[in-house]
Amino acid sequence: MKIAIIGGAGVRVPLLVGGLSRSDLRISEIALYDLDRARLVIIADLAQRMAGGVRVTCAATADAAIEGADFVITSIRVGGAAQRAKDEAACIALDSIGQETVGPAGFAMAVRTIPAMVEYGRLVARLAPRAWMINFSNPVSLITQAVHQETDARLIGICDTPMEMFEDAAHALGLPASVCSYDYFGLNHLGWLRDVLFEGKGELHRIWNDEARLKSAYRSPLFETERLQRLKLLPTEYLYYYYRPEVALANMKRAGSGRGAAVAKLTEEFFRGLTPSGNGSDGSDPVTAYRDYLAARDGSYMQIETNTATLRIKPDWAELSGYDRIALMTMRAIVHNQGAIIPLDVANRGTLPFLDDEDIVEVPCRVDKEGPTPQAVAPIPDHPRELIERVKVYERATVKAALTGDREELIDALALNPLVTARDQSAQLVEALLH
Repeated sequence: MKIAIIGGAGVRVPLLVGGLSRSDLRISEIALYDLDRARLVIIADLAQRMAGGVRVTCAATADAAIEGADFVITSIRVGGAAQRAKDEAACIALDSIGQETVGPAGFAMAVRTIPAMVEYGRLVARLAPRAWMINFSNPVSLITQAVHQETDARLIGICDTPMEMFEDAAHALGLPASVCSYDYFGLNHLGWLRDVLFEGKGELHRIWNDEARLKSAYRSPLFETERLQRLKLLPTEYLYYYYRPEVALANMKRAGSGRGAAVAKLTEEFFRGLTPSGNGSDGSDPVTAYRDYLAARDGSYMQIETNTATLRIKPDWAELSGYDRIALMTMRAIVHNQGAIIPLDVANRGTLPFLDDEDIVEVPCRVDKEGPTPQAVAPIPDHPRELIERVKVYERATVKAALTGDREELIDALALNPLVTARDQSAQLVEALLH
């Protein structure tokens, strides 16, 4: 089996390669492709060190990487970490949320990424029509919507946020996460957990009047307990930006930057410590340095936005969540025809009846050799339904504007975002982000 990774110089690629190589997928080659050739050499060396006996190659072109692949994983960031930092800084300067996947910074990232991802989707459809294209490129909902709409690629959008929420909620209830099932619905980075089912019985009701359990359902202090008790839903952590935008923005202003600047600095220091061959410049083990880098990066997650000094550390009991694990889980379910239930980003097909059939939604899917099939979702309460509808209108307009590049369409699209207050603000943001 051949696996292609587009965006092969990404910092999480060695982690992903390590997980894939330890699996039972019988992989013969993992082909990496990236526009940043210098960084690709370093990442490929690290990936090979973590790949066991699986061969890791650097493809000269995207065509060469994709041709003959069984799976094509896409994880690209147009402009790199430096562009993310600039986007977030520009948003904060204009009194808007600076976060890479939601709000205006997420919009700018999508507008830059959509044209490239659509081209990759067309390449996959032409050169590897039976391959599954697994998209990690953010913002996942927008990018997956565009590629699904514009190409014939067999596409799955993927994110580990829902699975992490499932694990945390089950742990807060004192239940084994791997044997529970989950009533979950929404869009990527706009999802809600309605219930945790153990042996067919809903258990989340036990959490609402237990403040300690309710707080323990999140790894960072995000939501007021009164809000959660009123909702009777657990929002994914990205709803923090929609529910408490003034708090998030005040914390970013206090810090003087978004998280992107901190990540860019960490990444620059990591690569500076490696030679072109991937060895530690001071003789240290590059794999150890890499794992330390990932731990530092993950530990800084949502620190700035929540104004907390506590490092976010993945708990020992977390077995299902993680960038590499969700990809492997999905691929194994397809290859081994498992029928596993996994939260994925797929075409709606009537699952949420208030959206179009071809809209991309994030819901539990049954995954077998035919790919993912979204599972039925019970009627959704008014509040999340209204926010999902509003964000999906914004997403449709953003895809259209990104493909035309028309300035007025871009301004109109961003003005539809719930985190933008008026068209005048949208025009300022488009000028600052996409001039």
